[in-house]
Order: sequence, then C-alpha cells, then structure tokens
Amino acid sequence: MKLFEYMGKKLFAEFGLPIPKGRMVDNPEDAARAAQEMGAPVVIKSQILSGKRGKAGGIKFADNPEEAQAAAQELLGMTIQGLPVNYLLVEEKLKIDKELYLSLAIDGVAQRPVLIASSHGGIDIEEVAEEYIIKRTIDIDLGMQTFMAKDIVSRMGIALNSPQGKELVRIILILYKLFSQRDAELVEINPLVISGDRVIAADSKMTIDDEALYRQLDLQRVEERTATEKAAHDLGLSFVELDGDIGIMANGAGITMGTLDTVAYFGGKSANFLDAGGGTGEEGTAKALELILSRNPKSIVINIFGGITRCDDVARALASVKRKRGIPVPVVIRLVGTNQEAGRAILNEVGIEAYDYMQDAIKKAVELAR
Repeated sequence: MKLFEYMGKKLFAEFGLPIPKGRMVDNPEDAARAAQEMGAPVVIKSQILSGKRGKAGGIKFADNPEEAQAAAQELLGMTIQGLPVNYLLVEEKLKIDKELYLSLAIDGVAQRPVLIASSHGGIDIEEVAEEYIIKRTIDIDLGMQTFMAKDIVSRMGIALNSPQGKELVRIILILYKLFSQRDAELVEINPLVISGDRVIAADSKMTIDDEALYRQLDLQRVEERTATEKAAHDLGLSFVELDGDIGIMANGAGITMGTLDTVAYFGGKSANFLDAGGGTGEEGTAKALELILSRNPKSIVINIFGGITRCDDVARALASVKRKRGIPVPVVIRLVGTNQEAGRAILNEVGIEAYDYMQDAIKKAVELAR
C-alpha cells in the first residue's frame, strides 16, 4: 500500500525525523491561509501516488498568499500522469544548500533490507552515476547500528563531527526503526535537504507491505486501484488499466507481459494488462472479457497457451459472450494447447479464427485497431 507524501511525513514526525512546516489543503482559500500562517514563500505540492510531479507541473512556488491561492486554483482538479489532484500540501520553502538521497527497501535477491544513499539527490536520481550510489544490505538480526550509519555518512563525504553529519547519523538510525516497525517495503527521502545546520526530509515516499496491514491498524487505508481494477481483484484476476486501445488477455503473468511487449513491437498500444491465470474456467474467462470490453478497446487480442487452462473452456466463454451481448470490436485469438481442436471448432461456429502463433495474432490485432 502506497502512502501519500503527507501521510509519510506524518509518520516521519512521529518517529522524530525532521520535516518542513506544512499543512494539507483541498481548496485555494485554505492554501492562501496556510501561506499566511507559515509565512511565505511556500511550495505547493500536488498529492498523488506517483513520482516526477515537478516535471509534470505538479509542484509550484508562491511568494505570498495571493500567489499561493492562484497556484492552488491551478493545481486542484489537474490530472497528472493519469491521477487526479484532489489534495495539496503547502509547505515552507526551504533554503537548499545540498540535496541528498536516502532510502530503505527490500532486496529480493539478498532477502534483506538494503539502505541506499547518495550525496547527489533530487530530480533524476535514477540517472546518478553508480560511483555516487552507496548500498548496504542489513542483517535483520543485527539491525542498523551506529557504526554502520557513521560509515554511510562518511562515504557520502560529510564530516562526522559536523552538525549535519551528526544529524544524518541520527536520521539513518531512525529511518531503519521506522522501516522495521511500520512493515515497510520502501521508505525514501528524496531530496533529504541540508539547509544550514539543519537536515530536513523535503519529500517522502512510503510503501507498506499489504500482508502486514493487519498489524498497522492505525494507518489510513489508501486505495490506488481504479473501480475496474478493484472489480478484477475481487474476481481474483490480475488487471491493470493502461492508456492504449488494444484489449489484452492471456493466461499467465509472463505470457501477458510478452503479449504487451509484442503489441508495442508492432506499433500498437495496450489498453490493459489482464492475466486470467492458469486454470481459469468458462465463467472466469467470461468475466475477464467483460472487464476488457469496459475499456472500450478498438480490438482485442487473446493469447492462450493451454496447459492447466483448457482451450475449449476459453472458446466456450468467448462464444457465450459474443452470443449473449455481442462483441462490438474485432477479436483475435491465439489458441494452442489442451483441447485446442475442440476450442477452435467452437470458435469457428461464431466466426472467430484462431491463430497458431502469437506474433501473427498480435500483428492482426494491431492492424484492426488502426
């Protein structure tokens, strides 16, 4: 579960991490009042569950309450990276001497937490050269120790006996405590700002392990799925909305990703990711098709390699949907595997031809979408 920036910063403050003065608002008038109370200049930040807000125009600055109100008026109701802006965080504008990067995440290969730090924080952290990135995996039995934090700060090029160095050591130790106690998969501060003798978390990104939410009952629940994605989840299907016009259905995560890649290779854009899973029966397949049709695609490609999944079950579901409600767009299916001949015979009855090869089926679906 991803947390909004303001939620992450609330947890930061509870654990003793330094954050800027700030206030959540949902209307321009409150933004002006917040700027008045904190004393301008301020920064006004859209609250969405995505990065790159600054580049997308989702962060603005104001030198007085009037400018803050105008900026809030512009931001509220915007759509950034497909996400609506309903809330804003108004914060004091920090004097920035240096931007650092600090995060804790789960290293799936090492099966341990890993701390990542850099003396080059801020925008485009992904493009920072490897030589400026510090990584340290952490033994969960040992935890984050003071000597480890001091080593990281020293490698970042910050003097340990300076006020900033001492504060950084404290922040690293607290960050690990927060990461552990809140069952986080990711805690990220970018940028971690040095402002004079102060070190301040100017941003926050947190993701909580869904499987541990029963232990985090005081955390506000954040639903980031769309209504269609939630409906798919309730049906036990893996479904993600995308911004293309070709509906996608396949039976397995790997084959679904391969289908999306092949659609892109032939110049198409997928409208969704839908992994119907192995063993999906006739009813489940029919519901999956209903979800795809709700996205109003221009064509649909179905890619089935039947092992546990029976091709005749998929064919019956597709034929049933076509007979009962009709399918207003072309459907192209690649159907190979268990009971494929029976499945193809069922499809022939409703005028649908099955392909042997994924590439041929997808190329045809892209052509039809055009």
